[in-house]
Amino acid sequence: MASFLYRLGRFSFRRRALVTAVWAAVLVALGAGALTLSGQLSNSVTIPGTESQKAIDQLADRFPEAAAGGATARVVISTPGDITDPAGQAAITGLVKGLENAPKVAGVVNPLQMQAISPDKHVALAQVSYRVPGFELTDADREGLMAAADAAKAAGYTVDFGGDAVQAMPATNATEGLGVAVAAVVLIITFGSLLAAGIPLLTALIGVGIGMAGITTASGFLELNTNTPVLALMIGLAVGIDYALFIVSRYRHELTIGRDPEEAAGRATGTAGSAVVFAGLTVIIALAGLTVVGIPFLGEMGIAAAITVAIAVVIALTLLPAILGFAGGKLAGGKIRLRRKESTTTHGERWAKFVARHRIPVLIAAIAGLAIVAVPAASMQLGLPNDSTAAPDTTQRKAYDTVARSFGEGANGPLVIVVDLSGSTDRQAALQQAAAGIGGLPERPIVTPPKTNRGGGLALLTVIPKSGPSSTATEDLVSDIRGLNAKLGSATGASLAVTGQTAANIDVSEKLADAMLPYLALIVGLAFLLLMLVFRSIVVPLKATLGFLGSVVATFGAVVAVFQWGWLTDLLGVKTTGPIMSMLPILLIGVLFGLAMDYQVFLVTRMREEYVHGADPQEAMVTGFRHGSRVVVAAALIMISVFAGFVLAESSLIQSIGFALAFGVLVDAFVIRMTIVPALMSLLGRGAWWLPKWLDRVLPDVDVEGEKLAKQLDAPDERELVDASK
Repeated sequence: MASFLYRLGRFSFRRRALVTAVWAAVLVALGAGALTLSGQLSNSVTIPGTESQKAIDQLADRFPEAAAGGATARVVISTPGDITDPAGQAAITGLVKGLENAPKVAGVVNPLQMQAISPDKHVALAQVSYRVPGFELTDADREGLMAAADAAKAAGYTVDFGGDAVQAMPATNATEGLGVAVAAVVLIITFGSLLAAGIPLLTALIGVGIGMAGITTASGFLELNTNTPVLALMIGLAVGIDYALFIVSRYRHELTIGRDPEEAAGRATGTAGSAVVFAGLTVIIALAGLTVVGIPFLGEMGIAAAITVAIAVVIALTLLPAILGFAGGKLAGGKIRLRRKESTTTHGERWAKFVARHRIPVLIAAIAGLAIVAVPAASMQLGLPNDSTAAPDTTQRKAYDTVARSFGEGANGPLVIVVDLSGSTDRQAALQQAAAGIGGLPERPIVTPPKTNRGGGLALLTVIPKSGPSSTATEDLVSDIRGLNAKLGSATGASLAVTGQTAANIDVSEKLADAMLPYLALIVGLAFLLLMLVFRSIVVPLKATLGFLGSVVATFGAVVAVFQWGWLTDLLGVKTTGPIMSMLPILLIGVLFGLAMDYQVFLVTRMREEYVHGADPQEAMVTGFRHGSRVVVAAALIMISVFAGFVLAESSLIQSIGFALAFGVLVDAFVIRMTIVPALMSLLGRGAWWLPKWLDRVLPDVDVEGEKLAKQLDAPDERELVDASK
């Protein structure tokens, strides 16, 4: 592989105009597609095969007038006086009429007719149902809904809106710009040159631009989740900068030892480029593995991000050497002097020697620190966002709090019970038994009168729990209602299913939780094999994966402490706390594993390169750490800054993803890779590179460290090989 990448790097360097033109054409073509073919993104979170989704499909087929799959809105009108006096009734009537005329509304439940009035007569609750799902509503549709309250507000009433109909698409508010700015500073400090710092940023932005344009174009043909481009942007930007940083660092090293620019570009692509390929493969495996857990929207996010990473890898191997061709030898040394005097012993070398001398205490301290940070993870509660997690100053949160105070928290998350009566001989008795059974459960929920379809074979019951939509008590109630199905079927021939937004969120959360361990086993297993191929060792991949598990658990603990317990929320700008997003653990596992293996590959391949070239294990660890640590530190700081920028986003999901990835990279890079890894490498010595002889014969030699390439190029016939490559 190293020889092939060497030739590819030199070709791109020589034909830099052609290579640059090809990538520019790709960017322009996809950009044009994004402008002309883009479609509507979806914030729908559904999983085919769950009971709630099956019930929605059944309703769409046999009871379409119920608009069960459409968006819903809760409209809360309140006043300090009596909402039922003539003026209040007039305000409610006008509000309902305006809501009925709002775009795409299927129906409105009038609170005066349904007695949806609070006991103190200060608050009335209207329910709005739409003909289309929430993700199909436009900003104009939401504005039309809000405009229905103008008259009531002008009359002095307070009106707030909740429900998925008023949930706008999540936006990042260009917070990635902050991460790019910090990345630029880190690159300038690392290279001491504006030109050298600008090249990784340029290639990363081009790669992200191509990836985002491709996703936008694809949205015209596929239904994509709104968080799909956000994840691709996060990952693509971070790895794009890191991969270019790694290769540019090696290129500058080759220039400093006297290589001409074309040869330096070829060797940098052949050696550092090999590490980039395998680092990228681990990220791609982790992201593409999201497709096997049976959750469509996660699979879409994973595939889009994996493609963006693949683009970043190819750009690093082709466009980057081409741009280096334009720069030539100007990158040989930094012109910005940040230090008065260069020391012959680097900080990385001093740290590696310190860790080697005190490896046992260092290991104990690092592992103990991880364990302490991981403690909150035992209390992690998973859920999906609802109005209770909205910012306190939003209309959704105000509506939620008003409903909770006036009607109880359960009114914010009603359950929809679908009763199939087609198999019952006495449908009325079956329906009565279903309602009585639900009402008689220990939770004592409120059961509203049923609605039936035209044929009378399908009925709907609305159940209002006493607990909120995110509480474990509501989860238990859903389970208890579903437990009545067998008894109802044996007694009457009817069947029931629980659906609605609350039940769907519960089903999605359970599905995600159940998929976590199989997914973890899959990506760890595949990546272990890949790392064993790269390092030709069993111990190093095992150490890498165990270290990753430690960083994941510690990150879970930090996420729970901030987003569930509320620690440091003011400092981080987190406005609300609650259950951890159900999709976050799997996303974190997939993304962080790939990124963690990046650092493992960048750091340990240089150690193996020194070891393969004859260095003592201790010397190889120190020398490899000296060469790789500065790049890994810079790469980690760049990733942390890129991810941390997303903590400033409005969406709580994007906030939590950004924080989790930033903290995860911080722990994995500085605690696992920069501390535990060198301590273990020093402790194990030659044992770290142990591989059974039979396995050594079976595994193909991919020559990641470029040993064969170095022998070929340094042989007497090097000139002939170079000429042949032309």
